[in-house]
This record gives sequence, structure tokens and C-alpha cells, in this order.
Amino acid sequence: MNDRILSAIREKLGDAVSFELPPHTPRDIDTDEVPGKVRAVIGMRRAGKTTFLFQCLADRLAAGIERERLLYFNFEDERLEGLQAADLGVLLDEYYRAYPQHRRSQRVTWCFDEIQLIPGWEKFIRRMLDSEKVEIFVSGSSAKMLSREIATTLRGRALETMITPFSLREFGRAHGRKIPADPYVLSAREVSAWEACFESYLEIGGFPEASRADLAPQRAELLQGYVESVLFRDVAERHGIANLVALRAFVRQLVRQPARSFSVSKMHADFRSRGIGVAKETLLAFLDHLEDAFLCFTLPVATDSERRRQVNPRKLYLADHGLAAAHQVRAHTDRGFHVENLVACELLRRGHALAYVKTSSSREVDFLATTREGEQTLVQVVDDLGSADTRERELTALAEASEEHPDAERLLLVSGPIPRGWQAPKGLAVQALWRWLLRPLHS
Repeated sequence: MNDRILSAIREKLGDAVSFELPPHTPRDIDTDEVPGKVRAVIGMRRAGKTTFLFQCLADRLAAGIERERLLYFNFEDERLEGLQAADLGVLLDEYYRAYPQHRRSQRVTWCFDEIQLIPGWEKFIRRMLDSEKVEIFVSGSSAKMLSREIATTLRGRALETMITPFSLREFGRAHGRKIPADPYVLSAREVSAWEACFESYLEIGGFPEASRADLAPQRAELLQGYVESVLFRDVAERHGIANLVALRAFVRQLVRQPARSFSVSKMHADFRSRGIGVAKETLLAFLDHLEDAFLCFTLPVATDSERRRQVNPRKLYLADHGLAAAHQVRAHTDRGFHVENLVACELLRRGHALAYVKTSSSREVDFLATTREGEQTLVQVVDDLGSADTRERELTALAEASEEHPDAERLLLVSGPIPRGWQAPKGLAVQALWRWLLRPLHS
């Protein structure tokens, strides 16, 4: 190890045990220690992974743990270029040289940010677990890089924690609102306030930095910048992609069309007609890389038939509806799709496995959501329920889907006003979307 890297490590360790932990919006995510396990914190860039690490450290500081036993170390630092996995032991040597009284006697919490930049890092983490009294968090912006490395060396020793952009609960908390214990028992003033908060959330999205009021004039530019960072740093640089023209055109198509059917074959044909030279297999690889970087995710049709799953297109959703809003040509033109994208993200946040339903008569229900316990719910999302034609269309689709999935509950989520005096069919739960979003995370 050269002197430049060693000097940087010493400086960063000195800062790690002394800097004042920044203020943060508490996330609805468990921060408790899991003895003997590494907590792998993953998610898209700018979703709040680093802030979550600070929240974990702050919670331990509030519980009485000395500040010197709470360390945050970020490997995304140009001064560490050339650092090898074999050199990582220097972090322990330097820290315990300064605090020998803690070695193997007091638990030390280490938060390693973007550690996947160091090839072979997982063997060092395994050695720490086996030889030291430590609690370890690792974070990164790539699902596959962390998961693959954890699977090979840390199998059974790691738990993943997904950090997403703010939910409505967290968005409200960040803007000074008190989260109600029961969102279905509120005063008229509270109802109006939360309806307004929901409209702001739908317009702004959930990325913490972009939701700040003082950055409102730069919001669209910020969100567009997040997409550019994923495109260049997490995809082009990481995977050595040279055809940036095709990659940028591909990403531009995705972010402008959330909550829609997605076909690589159709996009490939469109690119050919526009003179963009790229192979279909390359577009499939692009999509895989973008999902790996958490920019988007796709859902299959609900079926046990592999052939039917292959024939039907997948539906594509973004990590946050705010990304789509920032790339719209005209504001507020895709509200219904943004609402559906919002619900898809919330269902995943709550741990559901998702697919969409296409009935035998080709009607669609937005989601078949399955809990870890196997309980299923057919979820239809509607922006405006005021039209009789809309009600007929959505209810017919739910009724047909219910015949094919008879054990699933039925839920209609409405982002706009629910018509006064309208009676929902028996067995169908109808809820205002903002109330549903405010439920406790595990309800």
C-alpha cells in the first residue's frame, strides 16, 4: 500500500469517529442489530442509503454507545484508487491502534459505503465477523454485485435492506407532518392537510434531496441528473458499454413511459426505423443492467404457464414516479400512470411479490399482490372514479380477474374523490389512495 492511500485511510478514520452525525428523516425501516449478520443496504443512487446508515449510527448513539465505536467509511473516494482487498486489514489495525481497549471487548459498528468498489471485499468482511466483536453495514448501488458476492462468501451471514425513495409516510415526516396512528380516523382539517400532502408527493416524488422546498427550481434537473448518473456510472462505466447513443435512447424511452407494457422486440424495431444501430440482445442487457441499478423493475403477467409468460409483454415501472415527471414534455399529462407507478413501488416496499393480470377477455388488473405468507390481493388503481364508464371498466376487469383468482381479495385504490352515494359491489374494498399509503408499514 502506498503512502497516499494510507494517509487517506488515517484521515478518513479520524473523521469517522468525530464528525457530527447529520440530521435525517427517520425511515420506516428496522435499524436493530442482527447479531452475527452483515446488513447489506442496497438501492438506487440518491434514494437515501447513506442517510440510512447515519440513522443507524444515530440510533446507537442515542442508546448510549460511545461515538468512537460508531464508524462510517465511504470507499467512493479518489484518494483510495488502487486499494486492494488485501489492504483492508489496515482499517482495523489503524482503528484499534487508536482504541485498543475496544478490541474484542466492546462491539464496534462499522458502516462501509460503496464497498463493492473494492474487488474481494467480502472476504475481509467475513474475517471481521469471525475474528472481531463488530456490527457491520455494507451499502452499494448494485443489487447483483452485492448479492453475488454475499452469496458466494457470506451465505447465511447477511441480510439485505432495500432503501427506496420516500414513501408518503416518510415524505410527510420530512415536511413536518405527524404520521397518524390510524389514517382512517382523522379530523376534517387533517384530511385536507393529508390530501394536499399527497398531491405534493404525487407531483414531486420521493427522492429525499429533490423533495426539499429550497431546491424546487432545480428539481427536474436534479432528477434528470440521477438518471444520468445511473446511465453513465452504474451501467456504461461498470459494464463497459460503448454504444452510448443507443443506451441513452433506451433510457429516455423507459423514463417517459412508466406503468406501461414493455417489449424489447418493439423497441428494437423502433430503433431500427430511426437508424439507431443496436442488437436486440444488447437492449435486453441494457434492461438487465438498469434493473440491477434499481432504476426500474418489470412485472410479468400472472400465470403458471411459462409459454404465456413469454408471449405476454412485461410491464415496466420506475424506482420513483418523480423520475417520470421530470422527463415529461408536458406536465400532468400522465397522472394516472404515475399513480399506478407509485402503488407498484409501495407494494414492493411492503414486501409483496407482484404480477399483473390479463383476463381471458384481455381485460387488465394492475396487480396481483402476494404476501410472504401466500395471501393474495387483486389491486386496481384508478385516478378518477367520477365517470360511470370508468367504474364499469375497472369493476368488470376486477370481477373477471376474481373468477380466475377466486382466493384473492379485491381492492380498488382511488387517488381522486370517491363519488358520493356510490356503493361498491359486495366483497370489493374501496379506499382513498392517500389513506392506504399512510397505513403502518406492516399492516
